[in-house]
Amino acid sequence: MEKMWSGRFAQDASSLLEHFNASILFDQKLYREDIEGSVAHAQMLAHQGILTHEELVLIESGMAQVLSEIESGSFEWKIGDEDLHMAIEKRLTNIIGDAGKKLHTARSRNDQVALDFRRYVLRKNGEIVKGIQSLMGAIVDIARLHTTTLLPGMTHLQHAQPINFGFHLLAYAAMFKRDIERFESSYIRNNVSPIGCAALAGTPHNINREMTAKTLGFDSVSINCLDTVSDRDFALEILFNISTLMMHISRLSEELVLWSSYEFRFVELSDEYSTGSSIMPQKKNPDVPELLRGKTGRVYGNLMGLLTVMKGLPLAYNKDTQEDKEGVFDSVETAEISLEILREALKTMTVKPQNMESACKLGHLSATDLADYLVAHCGVPFREAHFITGKAVARAEALKIDLSEIAYEELHAIDSRIKEDVLRYLSIEHSMNARTSQGGTAEVRTLEQILYFDHYLKDVK
Repeated sequence: MEKMWSGRFAQDASSLLEHFNASILFDQKLYREDIEGSVAHAQMLAHQGILTHEELVLIESGMAQVLSEIESGSFEWKIGDEDLHMAIEKRLTNIIGDAGKKLHTARSRNDQVALDFRRYVLRKNGEIVKGIQSLMGAIVDIARLHTTTLLPGMTHLQHAQPINFGFHLLAYAAMFKRDIERFESSYIRNNVSPIGCAALAGTPHNINREMTAKTLGFDSVSINCLDTVSDRDFALEILFNISTLMMHISRLSEELVLWSSYEFRFVELSDEYSTGSSIMPQKKNPDVPELLRGKTGRVYGNLMGLLTVMKGLPLAYNKDTQEDKEGVFDSVETAEISLEILREALKTMTVKPQNMESACKLGHLSATDLADYLVAHCGVPFREAHFITGKAVARAEALKIDLSEIAYEELHAIDSRIKEDVLRYLSIEHSMNARTSQGGTAEVRTLEQILYFDHYLKDVK
């Protein structure tokens, strides 16, 4: 069977062009979307009287056979067919005859690929959201166990104020919630049907775009056909959403690398999700979080690649957009396995509360509490309280102790307005639980946040 577009040409395409031009080696991932879209298109054509009922039955049965062949592995993908659309239509025609040639009435490969790719992206949108939900659930479950586990909260990677480990983990739950919201927003915005736009300007055939859209689960049809066949915003959005998701995964991964080091020893990754060294037998390497950091750069590259492809394209469809799929496929697969393996690495890691608490006694984490005490209980202006606290920290440094361990006499010598009850406010645990403002680290507030995320994860679609 000749190429379906070959009527205008006097010479066959060179084998070099066939390999350069073909997308069939990667776009075959869209086979289910293509077959479902073709069947819905055929049903609409029959409803409109463009196909007979008998032709529709042949197309439906033929497509069922094609689907079976693809999923059983017996379907032969040939590079000479260019893309999956041609390959599937060619096989359909071989099975059912001339009725297969009528399937392409009132459509173009331009709106056909826009349909297939859009439906793939929308499907993966939902699947990635489920993966994020599962990861969030694991994070919240760990946080639930550690609402009183003291941890040094940091800024500039320097010890700043005491928090609890559950509170720290819930910061990532908040990030991943925003990721879910981005994917959900993209789904709503892009759930419009492109089929029926044909090459760029619509079709003279009496079609019913609304019917096809409803059959395929779209909320509506696209507004302008010229825009529709060249639009890849939906692909750019999933690439951006995955990039942001992976940035959050990378930040958590960086902390896992730090926390599992001998310098921190806050957690230990399980043997299941660690590797060893080929030369140093004592090593236990955090390869999972390191790879997650590395793969983040990879998905950034896919986003920048498609942005660059799209930036100079005139309307409407251009062959450049064949370069839209491989990066999306790669980013989607990267996001899916990253969410799964990070969830399992977190669920199987060992948390070491004693080491976290010991670290809280380095860096004078209750210094702000002393300043707040001076303001609230001694009537000292904050700037003066800040100066007095700095002197107290310097004295603790000279004594080689943490501020939480300093004697009352030392503080009273610095400023006579300081009362003996100050020592209660300098306790690391008290400092953590004193931060009761909404969204704060106090145990009561952390438990509120856990309840919030529990409800969110039950309600999210």
